[in-house]
Amino acid sequence: MHYINQLRSNDMVSEIYLCKEKRELKTKAGKNYYDLTLQDKTGSLDAKIWDLNPGIEHFEALDFIKVEGSVTTYQGSLQLNVRRLRKAREGEFIPADYMPCSRYDIDAMYKELLGIAASVKEPHLHALLEQLFVKDKNLVKSFKDHSAAKSIHHGFVGGLLEHTLSVAKLCDFYAQRYPLLNRDLLLTAAICHDIGKTRELSLFPANDYTDEGQLIGHIVTGVEIIGEKIRQIPGFPETIANELKHCILAHHGELEYGSPKKPALVEAIALSMADNLDAKMETMLELFEGAPDNNGWLGYNRLLESNVRKTTKYKES
Repeated sequence: MHYINQLRSNDMVSEIYLCKEKRELKTKAGKNYYDLTLQDKTGSLDAKIWDLNPGIEHFEALDFIKVEGSVTTYQGSLQLNVRRLRKAREGEFIPADYMPCSRYDIDAMYKELLGIAASVKEPHLHALLEQLFVKDKNLVKSFKDHSAAKSIHHGFVGGLLEHTLSVAKLCDFYAQRYPLLNRDLLLTAAICHDIGKTRELSLFPANDYTDEGQLIGHIVTGVEIIGEKIRQIPGFPETIANELKHCILAHHGELEYGSPKKPALVEAIALSMADNLDAKMETMLELFEGAPDNNGWLGYNRLLESNVRKTTKYKES
């Protein structure tokens, strides 16, 4: 199979991919064309069908399609110009080849996350993490399988777990570096901060926003999930519950970034910084992987709010 991460400019392609998105648009001259997002387990690829000729059979989003065309470079990223297309037939593909997945072992990551959770000493917070990440088997499975985003960063199977583990490890370092931080509160918040994404996003192959995700969003949903579990733990202190919920509500840092509250606790500040750092580092990594041969400017990125490029490779003296 010719995986997306192996494609290079000027390659000729005859391959099956998952059509993640399909949009019918018009050129400036008023001619209809299709704008597609193709996907396999290694990533996604922008594709265009400029000529809607008889060689383009009917298909819809989330269909597996056999495409023929050529790879070009447009504004620093690869693009496939499709000349022929048909729906793939049963037996021609293995669905698992088309689900993007974390580069790390999911079970190993989850074991490491549980190790961090086990280090939380405050008994009520420890009990909360046990309720969520050990005893709730449905949540555990969903948490392992979910992505952390539809498209911005960690948009793959295991992405939510990978992102959460990274944020928790960053927060563990912060707690060691800055003794004023309440480590138990911060690590619990880090492990729980994106738990609402298990309801905000659907599982693959769709990986799209649910009604709950569109109407409520993962931050408020996450606080609701945590509140449900807290009510099952006898004697859970109200002060700790409110501080934990605040960290979740404020973890995007700014009102304009979707946080219902701005950080008022030092732990909330630390969590928002760790969340932002990991999201941006992963965004840069995915940009570089999507343009492996491009050492120039890669164009404007919405999350980074900047035109970006790879760092110059300096020769050793």
